[in-house]
Amino acid sequence: MAISPATTTVRPSTPLPGSTNYSAMAMVTTLFFTWGFCTVLNDAVIPHLQSIFQLSYLQASLIQLAFFSSYFVFALPAGKLVEKVGYKATMVIGLGLMCLGALLFVPAATAATYSFFLVAEVVLAAGVTLLQVAANPYVTILGPPETASSRLNLTQAFNTLGDTVAPYVGGALILGKIATLPQAGKLQGAALQAYRTHQASSIKLPFIAIASATLILALAIAFYKFPRLEVTQDFRPGGLDLEKDSIWNHRHLYLGAIAIFIYVGAEVSIGSFLVKYFADPNILGISLENGAKLVTLYWGGMMVGRFIGSAAMRRIAANKILMWAGFGAAILVGGSLFGHGHFAAITILSVGLFNSIMFPTIFTLAVAELGPLTGRGSGLLVQAIVGGAVFPMLMGYLADHYGIHHSLLMPLLCYFFIAYYGWKGYKITPNEMRSHIEVAPA
Repeated sequence: MAISPATTTVRPSTPLPGSTNYSAMAMVTTLFFTWGFCTVLNDAVIPHLQSIFQLSYLQASLIQLAFFSSYFVFALPAGKLVEKVGYKATMVIGLGLMCLGALLFVPAATAATYSFFLVAEVVLAAGVTLLQVAANPYVTILGPPETASSRLNLTQAFNTLGDTVAPYVGGALILGKIATLPQAGKLQGAALQAYRTHQASSIKLPFIAIASATLILALAIAFYKFPRLEVTQDFRPGGLDLEKDSIWNHRHLYLGAIAIFIYVGAEVSIGSFLVKYFADPNILGISLENGAKLVTLYWGGMMVGRFIGSAAMRRIAANKILMWAGFGAAILVGGSLFGHGHFAAITILSVGLFNSIMFPTIFTLAVAELGPLTGRGSGLLVQAIVGGAVFPMLMGYLADHYGIHHSLLMPLLCYFFIAYYGWKGYKITPNEMRSHIEVAPA
């Protein structure tokens, strides 16, 4: 049965969907940088705490479990919060939670208690989750639908700028302050606690700076006048009863959630263990500090790739770029898996370039044609970021039992599904309702 599309009349005061609101986009882009920096700073925190508390790879991966599990717990409530209070208020609340989480790292470092660090990670990630749920779909609706992937890739490029800066800062301020005692493994009782407290103190300064920055950003967002964009609230056919529709009726959405689950798992797993990977005598055999600084190239490749991808998607279909990026990443991971020395290091660092367009492209393809379900769909997709909690633990288990080199088999398999989503999984089935907007003439 054919369903006639509804029309949505746009008042002249509302920004037209045919043009991009660059002022609002620039403001939101600062948030992408902020949560990118906070997320990837864990790549320096993990090896530092692993050394302080003498953790296995699996135990160290609990940092990522704590951080990315928050996406699973808070994403859907965040989607409902967006529906209730709007994008702007959700962003401000998210920044407030990030500020609180960052401040919790100070007493965690003073107490030198691993579980306390995990609690701080959960609170910080809760704030990041709110930002993700609000900011990602907001960027897609700040301009024409046909350039949504390009806009989101551009803002994600600045997200990756934060990713790129974080390992270098973490290497210098956190790992660079390590003063390992030869007999540290033999310390007990008060002596061991004093050693851990001294070593953990290097974490305080970066997170105090994060708390200050997020507080300033929260105030800036609160006072900024964002466009209301009422037009985005009705992208679906007339007569649709939102309560009777469901995100699970949209195959391209839930396959997109699986793709994000797998992609983030692969990306975070590689990033989490790169410092130790480069320290392996069979790879580069370098120090943890130098390894952390080298990780900057991994995230830097993602940043460059997103700028390139943002331009390329104005000429090439986003799904095709995603498909070939998936295959390219799989080939590079395979090269590192079966290679050694500098070749293994160069190929795994190059994966970042192919990772670059994956998250924003999957996200945009997955929320296409959802209309008023966009908030809930965004919540599901952000919830799928929990893959960043699950896959590092699997990779940590493989690294403990088979060596960190062979653990690359896991992300290798992940990238084949990403390629599939770009090939066929993104397609909207004929029985799904389509959107239509008719803009009233000014």
